[in-house]
Amino acid sequence: MKKGHEVSLLGTEDSLIPGVSTISVIEKSWVDSEPVENEFLKQTSSLARLAHKLIDIQNKFDIIHSHTYPDFFPSILENDLKIPMVTTLHATYDDYMDETLALFPKTHFVALSKGYQRLYKKANIEFVIYNSVDTDLYEFSKEKEDYLFWLGRLPKGKDSKGNFIDPKGVRNAISLAQLSGLKLKLYGACEDREFFERDVKPHLNDKIQWIGDVSSEQSLPVKKIIELMQHAKAIIMSINQEEPFGLVMAEAGSCGTPVIAFNRGSVTEIIVDGKTGFVVDPKEGVKGLNAAVKKISQIDPEYCRVHIEKNFGLQKMVDNYEKIYFQLTHSNGSSQK
Repeated sequence: MKKGHEVSLLGTEDSLIPGVSTISVIEKSWVDSEPVENEFLKQTSSLARLAHKLIDIQNKFDIIHSHTYPDFFPSILENDLKIPMVTTLHATYDDYMDETLALFPKTHFVALSKGYQRLYKKANIEFVIYNSVDTDLYEFSKEKEDYLFWLGRLPKGKDSKGNFIDPKGVRNAISLAQLSGLKLKLYGACEDREFFERDVKPHLNDKIQWIGDVSSEQSLPVKKIIELMQHAKAIIMSINQEEPFGLVMAEAGSCGTPVIAFNRGSVTEIIVDGKTGFVVDPKEGVKGLNAAVKKISQIDPEYCRVHIEKNFGLQKMVDNYEKIYFQLTHSNGSSQK
């Protein structure tokens, strides 16, 4: 919008972005609406209405940019679209995602990293555009304290043995704190309280602390999360999944805080090993993370900040998406608003 484009948001009636017009699909978000007997049906019906609304309004626009969840949902009507649709993929890769996205050749899919793009063997993921971080919000701080910080999610999914799947690696972070003897501060969304009670709470003590409420919603103010990032000795990305992007890494770097991460997914595209943090081979496990922690004083906080400003600033992301918009609308013969 600030670059002179006319932008409309297709979403809930109570959505508000100054200068952007809102096109209503439903009155308010699922979280804020009255509960019903079958939430799944309510949510999918809302998505179906959204997809059909696209067809109704498309003649007023040059391009559609979808951030819908599930990522592929609007593509079920791609054959009825006369204008290009760009879909940014936020979901973690799985074989079923590859199979499903391959069904929609007319949708222009965007991956958040090259590592994520490479995972797809059947679907055509045309573009790669990195996420960005608001460097004005995630301010630089050179002053660090003697604690590690883990920010992630405790999902409700379980494996065949009934153990909670741990894609963000909270168990690894706890093991690292126990091995290193360093303080560890943990925070994130807890989708299933049992996960916290079984795998996190028994390990909490004076050195390993859960900050804020244990909730599926974000209980800490953003300002508090930023403060925790700014003053941490390091951010721990002890992930067990192929990370699509990992915004935490960019946010940490913007604060001048190094990141120690397992080499999965996008990690090597965001972290400069030995300069903005350390990339650890997952085969080295927690011992590898601990060896990296011991070298953390080698990292220059100011370099961390400069690296993020140069490569993951807001303006760079906006410019890259704008290039795609122009490319697709030009090839489609549309005007450019």
